[in-house]
Amino acid sequence: MELEEPRSGRWFEELPVGLVVLHALTRTVTEADNLQFCLMTHNPQPLHLDSEFAVATEFGERLVNSLLTLGLAVGASVGDTTMGTTVANLGFEETKFPAPVFIGDTLRFETEVVASRASGSRPDAGIVTFEHRATNQRDELVCWTRRLALMRKQP
Repeated sequence: MELEEPRSGRWFEELPVGLVVLHALTRTVTEADNLQFCLMTHNPQPLHLDSEFAVATEFGERLVNSLLTLGLAVGASVGDTTMGTTVANLGFEETKFPAPVFIGDTLRFETEVVASRASGSRPDAGIVTFEHRATNQRDELVCWTRRLALMRKQP
């Protein structure tokens, strides 16, 4: 009897260009999330941490650290796309934050496959370009990024 390793991600062949995955996972970003992320990444920006400072800005309140937003957008996709099937994250082509995220916002996530090709150096893998998008409870796009991943082909 041959056992298959547990996975929930998709093989290279299961990620055709045009595939859009609406992730069931949502996340309400808390003050604790933002504080802990800023502390872990050594980011003392008062716009994220100091409510008195932030109230005097054009936003009128603290903003969630944009790298936390990016991390959530990519992280929420893992279970549906790359868990157990990726070799490596190859990098990000472009990232945009068209609207701010505030403490208490609830984010939804989706991923689209926008490019795909076989690897020239690894016959057991291919390169997939994912477009990850996060929207808030007001249906505003708050994060958009294109990420390349080296994905395993089906055994």
